[in-house]
Amino acid sequence: MLSILLISSSLLAQEDTTSKTLPPVTVTGTKIDQKVWEGFRRSFKNAVDPRWYKIAEDYLVRFIMENQEQSALFNKKGTLQYHITYGNEKNLPPDLRQQVKSIYVEYKITSAFSIKESSRLIWVVNLENDKNMLVLRVEDGEIEEAKNYKKST
Repeated sequence: MLSILLISSSLLAQEDTTSKTLPPVTVTGTKIDQKVWEGFRRSFKNAVDPRWYKIAEDYLVRFIMENQEQSALFNKKGTLQYHITYGNEKNLPPDLRQQVKSIYVEYKITSAFSIKESSRLIWVVNLENDKNMLVLRVEDGEIEEAKNYKKST
């Protein structure tokens, strides 16, 4: 899933190095199993407007919660596999926002995604300035520059 987010952030830029693309994912509407529905309701009590899709043996749900777009993947037993929250600079924890801004002074934070999987919390932060776009991966306070794109002129 992290790869999908990284690839989607490159739509407006040219990449410095060659990259591989993922094969297309087929997503279809589906009827939701009771176990999956109950797992979703337990995990996301305040969710509104859920839209469900069947992907292989799993169930993807896109919804709104706390005024933010979210997605979650459940297996057929109703167990949450991962949860993604889509946001921007104001949604970053203050200490992480400050850490990123202190290192990337010349850049503006354009979007931020939190990805929760098991006990892991990974942030994907997109930055840009006049010449470049960056994709950062942040986990356990460690910042990794995952992608660096030069803007086309």
